[in-house]
Amino acid sequence: MADRRAEENAVSGQPTQKAIADFDPAPKPKRNKYAFACAMLASMTSILLGYDIGVMSGAAIFIKDDLKISDGKVEVLMGILNLYSLIGSAAAGRTSDWIGRRYTIVLAGAIFFAGALLMGFATNYSFLMFGRFVAGIGVGYALMIAPVYTAEVSPASSRGFLTSFPEVFINVGILLGYISNWAFSKLALNLGWRLMLGVGAIPSIFLALGVLAMPESPRWLVMQGRLGDAKIVLDRTSDSMEESKLRLADIKEAAGIPEHCNDDIVQVAKRSHGEDVWKELILHPTPAVRHILIAAVGIHFFQQASGIDAVVLYSPRIFKYAGIKSKNKVLLATIAVGSVKTIFILVATFLLDRIGRRPLLLSSMAGMIASFACLGFGLTIVDHSDEKVMWAVVLSITMVLVYVAFFSIGIGPITWVYSSEIFRLKLFEPSGYFSVQDSRYVLDNIWASTCGPLLIRSPRRVAKSGNTRVGVVQGF
Repeated sequence: MADRRAEENAVSGQPTQKAIADFDPAPKPKRNKYAFACAMLASMTSILLGYDIGVMSGAAIFIKDDLKISDGKVEVLMGILNLYSLIGSAAAGRTSDWIGRRYTIVLAGAIFFAGALLMGFATNYSFLMFGRFVAGIGVGYALMIAPVYTAEVSPASSRGFLTSFPEVFINVGILLGYISNWAFSKLALNLGWRLMLGVGAIPSIFLALGVLAMPESPRWLVMQGRLGDAKIVLDRTSDSMEESKLRLADIKEAAGIPEHCNDDIVQVAKRSHGEDVWKELILHPTPAVRHILIAAVGIHFFQQASGIDAVVLYSPRIFKYAGIKSKNKVLLATIAVGSVKTIFILVATFLLDRIGRRPLLLSSMAGMIASFACLGFGLTIVDHSDEKVMWAVVLSITMVLVYVAFFSIGIGPITWVYSSEIFRLKLFEPSGYFSVQDSRYVLDNIWASTCGPLLIRSPRRVAKSGNTRVGVVQGF
């Protein structure tokens, strides 16, 4: 009846009345499985960073006993990775422009493979530091190129979900590192920590082979003048043909290719390696670009200033001060930290597009501040009590888990997503993205390798200064 009435109105020229269903929002497109697989494979390279952070937190206990090194050398060994990563991150931009995003990820895996083997066969502290240097270069490459590739292949409808994958796999890597610590801790002292570090070479092999099955980034293909290949990739990674055409038009505009040019192979003017991007970001930014840059650098700054790497790297020491004396139980407790981080980062990936970035970010920061304050209170009670105060021990351990949960559900993944979304296409390239990431690494190195262990080593001094233990100092 309704269809017949609509036909009669159309014939008579009368406007057709809309049904209530016509005002419903358009159904969300189904998730693009091909783009999902590409983003997952690329983001899995972030496991390398996570594994290195997680495994070193436990391996350092045995390295100190075996090599007879001081606390200062242990701190340098643990925190120097972030400084070495700067070199890899700085080189990743030009390397990816030269050989492509895909082969840059393969190169990252190969470099980390060599570094892991060098650390595993290290005979002294200097040899170990050299292996750490090589592994840090590989980590810098992987951490820079994975989010860039993921953002370039992701369709608009699921970009927030997919660009959170690097943080997901960092947490998976941390958990694997904690498990490796516990699994090899029962071996001989001179063998256990070497296997912990050397086993990290195994996942890099499979990651490098898996990446070869991925397509090249459509943006890089356009920059090389391969419009035909780029169109094929965009057709497969977009939710519709209309979106594919829009994405191709945006990339062509950023590359300086005329919109009417539709040849499979075109000549592209030789572009500078990011100098124009640096000028627009740093030297002569417009008010809008300056606002974007401050927001992007600021969120990375505060992500690291929150002290997450100090907690992850020195969680065995925190648990030891909380009253867990057995090395085996300490390492089991770190596995709990890795498990909570991984579970809540998975929850966050499904909430990003449903709840929104800002609510998750604000609730995350509020929870981190509260949990760190409670952690500081609990550790202060433990430190100033002659007898074991069980409720303070339980509170301290629980607050560590609560802290990493709030971090993983908010500021952890949102930092990656937010950075990939606010830069326009011309500015979002590896050479420009490095300017945002370098603040993260430098601050990370300062907090994790210096402030964290200093505060943990001198609890009474920190408590007297008004900042109760490591928690409150890092949290605020």
